[in-house]
Amino acid sequence: MTKKLLLIDGNSLAFRAFYAMYNQLDRMISHKGLHTNALVAFNNFLDQIVDPMQPDLAVVAWDAASGKETFRGELFPEYKDGRSKTPSEFKEQFPYLREMVALHGLRNYEQAGLEADDIIGTFSRLGEQAGYSVTIVTGDQDLIQLATDKITVNVTKKGVTEIERYTPEYIMEKFNLTPLQIIDKKALTGDTSDNYPGVTKVGEKTALKLLAEFHDIDNLYTHVDDMKQSKLKENLINDRESAFRARELATIMTDSILALPLEEIEYRGIDYDNLVTLYEVLDFKKQLSKIKALQKSGQISGSQTLIEKNVNVVTLQDDNLQAVAMLGDKLALHIEMAGPNYHTDDMIGFVIGSPGTGYYGSRDVTLLQKPELKSVIENAAIVKNVFNVKAQLILLKRLGVALKGAKFDFLLISYLLDTTDNDNELSTLAQRFDLYVAPDEDIYGKGAKFEVPADDARVLAHLAHKADVLMQVEQLAFDALQAHEQTHLYTEIELPLAHVLADMEYQGIKIDQERLHDIGDDLESRIHAIEDAVYLEAGEKFNINSPKQLGVLLFEKMGLPVIKRTKTGYSTAVDVLEKLAPQAPIVAHILQYRQLAKLNSTYVAGLLAVVHEQDSKIHTRFLQTLTQTGRLSSVDPNLQNIPMRTAEGRQIRTAFVPSHPNWQIFGADYSQIELRVLAHMTGDKNMQKAFLNGEDIHAETARAVFGLASDAPVDALMRRTAKAVNFGIVYGISDFGLANNLGISRDEAKRFIDTYFKEFPQIHAWMSQIKETAHEQGFVETIAKRRRYLPEISSKNFNLRSFAERTAMNSPIQGSAADIIKIAMIKVADALRDNNMQARMLLQVHDELIFEAPVDEVPELTELVTSVMDSAVVLDVPMRVESHSGNTWYDAK
Repeated sequence: MTKKLLLIDGNSLAFRAFYAMYNQLDRMISHKGLHTNALVAFNNFLDQIVDPMQPDLAVVAWDAASGKETFRGELFPEYKDGRSKTPSEFKEQFPYLREMVALHGLRNYEQAGLEADDIIGTFSRLGEQAGYSVTIVTGDQDLIQLATDKITVNVTKKGVTEIERYTPEYIMEKFNLTPLQIIDKKALTGDTSDNYPGVTKVGEKTALKLLAEFHDIDNLYTHVDDMKQSKLKENLINDRESAFRARELATIMTDSILALPLEEIEYRGIDYDNLVTLYEVLDFKKQLSKIKALQKSGQISGSQTLIEKNVNVVTLQDDNLQAVAMLGDKLALHIEMAGPNYHTDDMIGFVIGSPGTGYYGSRDVTLLQKPELKSVIENAAIVKNVFNVKAQLILLKRLGVALKGAKFDFLLISYLLDTTDNDNELSTLAQRFDLYVAPDEDIYGKGAKFEVPADDARVLAHLAHKADVLMQVEQLAFDALQAHEQTHLYTEIELPLAHVLADMEYQGIKIDQERLHDIGDDLESRIHAIEDAVYLEAGEKFNINSPKQLGVLLFEKMGLPVIKRTKTGYSTAVDVLEKLAPQAPIVAHILQYRQLAKLNSTYVAGLLAVVHEQDSKIHTRFLQTLTQTGRLSSVDPNLQNIPMRTAEGRQIRTAFVPSHPNWQIFGADYSQIELRVLAHMTGDKNMQKAFLNGEDIHAETARAVFGLASDAPVDALMRRTAKAVNFGIVYGISDFGLANNLGISRDEAKRFIDTYFKEFPQIHAWMSQIKETAHEQGFVETIAKRRRYLPEISSKNFNLRSFAERTAMNSPIQGSAADIIKIAMIKVADALRDNNMQARMLLQVHDELIFEAPVDEVPELTELVTSVMDSAVVLDVPMRVESHSGNTWYDAK
């Protein structure tokens, strides 16, 4: 076989890696405060692109210094001028990038006087001459000039793991040029990123046209006098020197004298032992787990591609169903879905079994309805290990089967162990425990919905391996949970709650579609009227939804003051328009237009699109393993986000109705639960006293911060200010933030906060203590021992560290409030069942629970729900629950 030479453009790929995950810069920080976003992306590149190649020779070329210190800097002193300064967060990762390269078996190389391109260009020709098949990987299209029959240039497209392969044939197909003509194209167009000019007013389109006619610039300038008179001809003649200089600057050297011989850049393979040490420094948990799984399975040498260990699975059919009865009193059960929505997506297949008795499965999920399987699944004495118990419960409900005895849910336990690094994928979560199961994308391909291969045996083997991992990981996961002192959090809250949520989701909430259509019609009518008013004031028609056209109208044609600019022009964001609204009536119309258009698209059309045809209901999904505070999130659709601030938004709730005649919607919500939790956790006597005496906490706070007597009246403005201070304190607000919220000076805001802490001194002491605790142990906890890990708490970056400290203060409060509502949901569900009530819990919206119930059951429901919620958790201050009911969700509130 032809030997392979791999050449990697280190600088361009490192730069791309940094910006590929730039939006996660503030989140990707090691325990030592090192930013790791570029390192994560570059490591993905090495794992996914480089390691599978297994080259014979390999080098990563780096720029020795700036381009000015090469022949190009001498030729054109302004070469690469104007480039923005390298971010410090990027620079600090460079030494680790080179170490990572070396530990992956690749040679790092740089040479004074040469750019990385010239090193690659020279090695590529040396490799070609020596008979190697050469692959170049870069983020820079400049290098495609090096392509030949033996040299392929792979250019990264998105991030660093998506590749576009440039061969001479592909370059001809894409540009109608040969590789060497790429240099002449740059000669004509110049290069803005490297800061050298070509020919004035010649862009890529014109350059391609000229090269199609003249082939290269030598021939072009030989015949330039023959061209008919035009501005182009004039520019070509005037910029002749610039064009030839640009060609020289663009030409990559292929004959440099390199100090490193070709034969000394052999690929050495991965140094796993030292790579583990580096990954531990960088907090690369997933990569560490993968290496440990490799070591454990004996697949440490050669390619990093893992293979699932062989788990035998017997295909179930009508004639062997009785074998399931012999599986014993503990087994794993896994039903695979074709997508994330277990209410509607198809089921791919299932597997049931244990290591001792073997695994059985089928692509035909209707077999689960057979008595032989149904009796096992519905037998609570047979313990089941599952992944995502809520999904399994609902999938089986769809088949008319009730899952009982599910004691171990690997997804829930993984979430509790680390809320910051939970991607809900069995393959990555298993690696935490040195176990390996192939990622789903290896079997089904990438995408939200699975493309199931025709090979049933392959699918069932994958499902069997998942089931086997669920059996292997059980004790390891429970041991870790116990070490975290979180076993009760799992057994008493999260696992029972999953059953409650499954019932709520499966039940769904009914939608009056006719009412929703009426709301939509009304909104559309109002939207059209506002459009007409906008066009009338503008004096012309334009696309209101286009920020560019709106910016031109407001700031150029109407002359309104520019408040903020974006990279592409003027900002027309809501905060900008709100500042401009008093100056021009058209702006208020545009704000209203946007508000109504969003209501119509998101909450009318959006809700109608997800109403199930069979029952006219919406079946939202509550994500139990998403937030770091423990709060539940509602998706597909998000019913926790139905607008309440505007009259139009509140109207959406009139379409949410009971599913039976003579029933009502009933709601119960906690009053000021976070402040009550704050009073309890801090032990502040002054705040506790207000709650114990049943006083208005915001009025009491107003008297405190404004220095009023205990019986002095408090006006609405004072109360609003105090409310902002109260809730701001919970979220660790600064004087700057409070000043912005209230529209007051920063000094005044600081005075409010200082006075607040003077009046509630134990709150201030607790906040200082919780920050200390976070620095010491790297996490904080709620009243139920739910942990929030804070990797940024040790960051060298002041802003990141400050954010982590604010998070340390508010997470125990928010998280404890989430614990309380979850406990209340479990106890309310038990109480409804124990009292044989028809009422059903439908939704959880932050601190509120929504039910439907027969009208004559509402008085009993009111008493039962409020009493259970009031006493769900015992705090040092009383909890208060407010209830309400009506014919629609709107009426109930």
